[in-house]
Amino acid sequence: MNERDFADLAVGHALNALSEADERAYQEALAGNPQWDHHVRGAVDTVAALSASVEPVEPPSAVRASLFARISELPQDSAEPRDVRTSADDEDFAALGIAPAASVREPVALRSSGRSGWGTKRWFALAASFAAVLVLGFGAVTVSQFFAPPAAVVALQQIEDAPDAQSASATMSDGTVATAHWSPSTGQSVLVADGMPELADGTTYELWFVRGETPIAAGTFQPDPDGKATAVLQGQMHTGDVIAVTIEPAGGSPDGTPSTDPVVAVATA
Repeated sequence: MNERDFADLAVGHALNALSEADERAYQEALAGNPQWDHHVRGAVDTVAALSASVEPVEPPSAVRASLFARISELPQDSAEPRDVRTSADDEDFAALGIAPAASVREPVALRSSGRSGWGTKRWFALAASFAAVLVLGFGAVTVSQFFAPPAAVVALQQIEDAPDAQSASATMSDGTVATAHWSPSTGQSVLVADGMPELADGTTYELWFVRGETPIAAGTFQPDPDGKATAVLQGQMHTGDVIAVTIEPAGGSPDGTPSTDPVVAVATA
């Protein structure tokens, strides 16, 4: 199993929507790759945030019809006829706000597919959970894409989990503290700041590795409206590099060298 597949399973685990087979595969993969646990924490945190912040939305009838049409296209196994109005099925329909039909039709067994590992009833639950979100315009995305944390957050977590993780801080003139995090074993470095000043239109913050007297461009970033920023530095950090930030035209310095003095410089040695 690769890390992307594990990330998908982590979301299903957070939603309590894995089949027994997928749950076993998830647990085995996590035991063999403990460094992937940031996917678990990210999925759990995101599900909790959505649960707390998203108001319930009644999906339009057309969306319900479309969801049921898609579900009906899933591979199904034949079975002995039985009354489809079991208590479990009534619960599934009740959860979607639909009363079960009074008439009895030829039933089929809604057993989980061995290939996918996701039972049909799990799809009912997931369809009900995500219908409102999809209707609001998020479009067609995979579950892992929907819940995936930003790359900078993932990189920071990987650095913090590494045995050789290091960090250093510096204070800007307005009192904002910027902290550089890096790990030689992961080959990654991240700058984290809280309270960075808002920039004028047409400008951006640019990161630099200052190696001796030579500045090396390492990407641009914009803080969020609260001035918070978590930015990955592009390129390989060397021992003793200073991590600096300047204000440049949108898109970064046109000639690849700083056009302004650094607003902050973090010494790493």
